[in-house]
Amino acid sequence: MTDITKEAMMPPRSFLSQDAIQVFYRLLAALLICAVLAVLSDSFLSLGNILNVLRQASLTFFIASGLTLVVLTAGLDLSVGANVALSACIAGTVIHKTGSPALGILTGLACGGIVGLLNGVMVTALRIPSFIATYGMLWVLNGLTYWYMAGETLHGFPAGFRQIGSGYLFGLPIPVYLLLVFLGIGTLFAQRTIWGQEIYAIGANPVAARLSGIPVPRRLLLVYAVSGTMAGLASIIFLSRLNSAEADIGESLTLPAIAAVLIGGTSLFGGVGTVFGTFIGALILTLVLNGMNLLSVSANWQPLVTGIIVILAVWLDMKTRRRAQ
Repeated sequence: MTDITKEAMMPPRSFLSQDAIQVFYRLLAALLICAVLAVLSDSFLSLGNILNVLRQASLTFFIASGLTLVVLTAGLDLSVGANVALSACIAGTVIHKTGSPALGILTGLACGGIVGLLNGVMVTALRIPSFIATYGMLWVLNGLTYWYMAGETLHGFPAGFRQIGSGYLFGLPIPVYLLLVFLGIGTLFAQRTIWGQEIYAIGANPVAARLSGIPVPRRLLLVYAVSGTMAGLASIIFLSRLNSAEADIGESLTLPAIAAVLIGGTSLFGGVGTVFGTFIGALILTLVLNGMNLLSVSANWQPLVTGIIVILAVWLDMKTRRRAQ
């Protein structure tokens, strides 16, 4: 099929579209949550708490941003949390052995990217559904990480390296600057590049995408590799922030990342959503969890609330999709 036909099937996505309307409503929801929490808690609007919310939202966003591309193709990556754990433990070991934070960072990114690429190979070459492939990878990574660490904990990293996750620049946490950089890169990639348009097309209709000449397997390999690399980046931020690495570091990270993607408006059925929406989703989820902490709600309730939010987001997605059809 000619490039003209291919371009006709993938018109440039304008941010002033249905995606923008969804983001607008989610911004309103975030503002409403802020207003409610400001009334219920005197400390919510303190500078320290606002900076803490932004930092926590950025950590969730790093994992969820790569996951957004996977979900846009109607796939899912359940291994991101386990990927963060293995990448952090290996990167921490490299830093301890070599004394080089730069080499540790490169190792963490490479480890995350390789895991993502393996997920992509299982989905494209072996034709295993992404849910099954990445769920299996989750258990493989957990087993490798627990075997590798053997119950030990790594801690005590160089002060310069710790600045990545704990430092400030002009009054803002450094992870917030990284968030803005990757938010810009992710939005431009998804909305303004031909590869981004092809990812949307694959999620909307994989058969039509293949018939129009889009190299579907290669694009799927790309999105899973990006998702894994972003998990590797998150592992570096967590390693720097916590100043320690242990085998269970990623166990609580997968569900919030998936929740941020779905709350942000990305459809589980693919083809609909934005990276910016995922940022808003991460912000809403962080605000809810922060509000529960400020109001002294038991930590036992937080997974329950997160699960309910995910179910509601999926229900709204299905309802919107049926109405559109």
